[in-house]
Amino acid sequence: MTKKLYIKTHGCQMNEYDSARIRDLLEESHDLTPTDNPEEADVLLLNTCSIREKAQEKVFHQLGRWKHLKQKNPKLIIGVGGCVASQEGAEIGKRAPYVDLVFGPQTLHRLPEMMKQRDAMRTVGSGPGGTLVVDVSFPEIEKFDRLPEPKVEGPTAFVSIMEGCSKYCTFCVVPYTRGEEVSRPLDDVIAEIAHLAEGGVREVNLLGQNVNAYLGSNHLGETVDFAELLSYVARIPGIDRIRYTTSHPVEFSDALIDAYAEIPQLVDHLHLPVQSGSDRILMAMKRGHTALEYKSKIRRLRKIRPNISISSDFIIGFPGESEADFAATMKLIEDIGFDTSFSFVYSARPGTPAAELPDNTDEETKKQRLKILQTRILQQAQEISRRMVGSTQRVLVTGVSKKDPGQLQGRSENNRVVNFASSDHSLIGEFADIEIHEALPNSLRGVLVSG
Repeated sequence: MTKKLYIKTHGCQMNEYDSARIRDLLEESHDLTPTDNPEEADVLLLNTCSIREKAQEKVFHQLGRWKHLKQKNPKLIIGVGGCVASQEGAEIGKRAPYVDLVFGPQTLHRLPEMMKQRDAMRTVGSGPGGTLVVDVSFPEIEKFDRLPEPKVEGPTAFVSIMEGCSKYCTFCVVPYTRGEEVSRPLDDVIAEIAHLAEGGVREVNLLGQNVNAYLGSNHLGETVDFAELLSYVARIPGIDRIRYTTSHPVEFSDALIDAYAEIPQLVDHLHLPVQSGSDRILMAMKRGHTALEYKSKIRRLRKIRPNISISSDFIIGFPGESEADFAATMKLIEDIGFDTSFSFVYSARPGTPAAELPDNTDEETKKQRLKILQTRILQQAQEISRRMVGSTQRVLVTGVSKKDPGQLQGRSENNRVVNFASSDHSLIGEFADIEIHEALPNSLRGVLVSG
């Protein structure tokens, strides 16, 4: 009888990538078949994120919902991975003694061995809670050498090129949960992307917590930076589009900006988190740049790519944020004209320096500021969408529309979802020219011009 694997993923695209690699790994090692139904799974894995407020409690609430499944099937394996696992370690087993495995982002490749160890512990007669296997160490880049080749699932793919972050922004837990920056060797990255391209992938999204800090070595032992890596990726036959996330303004170098003039495969979309438009808050966050330096980089980029869309992250209500600080953020938003944003009210992460800072701003004020910011950025996004009406966009067709089976769906270069009427499923995985006729709140609608 086929055994089944269910993975629930919280958080960022790195976690989505990690979950996909876990599926590949456990299919190869344990012949596990993915399922969307936790009730029928033999292995339940929760890949966690520690960025948002009350992240730990959300994990234990989810585990509590799985507890009855363990009671019904004592052989069920329950595992917790990701950043909360790195933070909590064996404490997870104390609060949820029915959990079998706790693994970090850098040790997911050891899951097959951890599962065997768990089975061996059960065989020798460990009691309830006695089968917990924990590995939340940081063995640098080892995991990529132990993972199977990624499976091709459609015309787009994520490729992790580095792990961790060494910036130590005062609000962020990433350096503590994923470790410091470690880059994959250039040849390994290129080989993985070439494998994906041979399988039909047309667009790659290069991933890292601080992706543009990439410093990998080539086969000669020479160091290759992110701009150079992009030039190598662009030479891979079949790769027509390159995206990357998430980046840091400090490493958004002149060479990287120049790459937008030299590499047509780089899309007209950039996600460059700024967090705040106030220099005082940026300093308190230990971001390493000013608002003017951020604007200068965007201004130079737009001289090369006038139509590029810019998205960002914002933290509202950072400890000590005044009305003047918030006004500076809103001015930055007006000056840049952001397309979209991931914006949230600040929540203290245990163990970070910012968690110790005094905070005199009430929650209602923070929520009001967030609403003002999100409303304005939504207006800017809608203005950009309306300007696209009447234009012809090159769209990578990714599949059938989720809302209308008579339509196909894809993405434009500037990351807009585009729907158009077509029953020709041979277009999936290909590029098509779509004339945009309508701008909807979350997507565009158009007509096929040519495929």
